[in-house]
Order: sequence, then structure tokens, then C-alpha cells
Amino acid sequence: MEAARTRAVSMEIEAVYADVALQVEARGPACWASGRCCNFEKAGHLLFVTGLEAAWTVLRSGRGGTGEPGGCRFQEGNLCGVHEVRPLGCRVYFCDRSAQDWQHSLSEHGQAQIRGIHDRNSLTYRYSEWRWLLSVLDRVL
Repeated sequence: MEAARTRAVSMEIEAVYADVALQVEARGPACWASGRCCNFEKAGHLLFVTGLEAAWTVLRSGRGGTGEPGGCRFQEGNLCGVHEVRPLGCRVYFCDRSAQDWQHSLSEHGQAQIRGIHDRNSLTYRYSEWRWLLSVLDRVL
């Protein structure tokens, strides 16, 4: 992707994340910074993201990450090492049970916006498990 297009796509992703952040803030879920949500196997869930989001996170963070087996490679202790550039799924998922009422709908809303970025920019849409996509990016980037 040429530089101008890359910047435009990056700005679109940032706009989606800003919109989601406002909606999350309005709901006020609790985050105890326990790191439980980042250890997918222990928490019994998976994180799915688009290839565009995974590449954007890796390129914007400038980090490959290491992490613990079974969890996110960007987890540092109980914190996210790429918090500012984390993907949509991380932005809407909270261990706070009161968030379960709206997490799915906000995720779907944000995902539709991310899909629109792909469509408007004629980018191949891939939606896969986070750790698998990162392993693919390791081989490509």
C-alpha cells in the first residue's frame, strides 16, 4: 500500500477506535487490570480480529511481543504492552459482568465499521483468531 493510502486507512482505523472508546466510556465498565482477559486459554475465550487490525497493531507498536503461553504475546504482567494500538476485540471486552449486556452489540458495530474500511479500500478481508494471525504476520513482515 502506498504511503498516502496507508495513512488514510490508519486514520480510518483510529476513527473507529475513537468511536468505540466513547461508547465504552459512556457505559463505564470496570477494568481491574488483572490480565485475566489476556490469557485466553485460562479465561476460556478467543480473540478474533481482522488481518488489517493485526497488521496495524504490529506495525504501529513496532513490537513482536513475547507473552505467556496460552495468552496474548503483548501481555506484560497484568497489563497490555500495546494498549494504545490494541485491536477492536480488546477494546470492547471486559471481565466486568455488567459489560456482557452490551459487549456483543458494540463489537458488531465496530466490526461493521472495520469491514467498511476493507470495502472502501479494496482490501482483502480476513477475520481470524488473534494469535494465529500474529504468527502469519511473523512470517510475512
